Amino acid sequence: MFRRLYWVTEQVDPMGRSRVGGVYTSIPDLIHHGLVNQGQNETLRITLTKLDSDKEPFGTWSEPYFEGLETRLEEFIRTDEFSAEHCKALVDALRKRTKAAA
Repeated sequence: MFRRLYWVTEQVDPMGRSRVGGVYTSIPDLIHHGLVNQGQNETLRITLTKLDSDKEPFGTWSEPYFEGLETRLEEFIRTDEFSAEHCKALVDALRKRTKAAA
């Protein structure tokens, strides 16, 4: 299946500079490969965007809270872009990551 939505991960340093850590086409790959630990004092930012588009991304979320991600994913569950199980797994993985960093 050709995927049109992509997850971009970035590591952001305290000065706000970022570097792309990876680009993923599926939530399982994002969880298993994209949610890796960063360098010291860096935070994770994830962006959901459409391929070959000049429009704004669907959303960008940052540690530690990833505010609004769970709600935003509901639209993509309704349109069958993502499964409810994968979205729940992502939210759970991000919560676990945040608790581990605390």
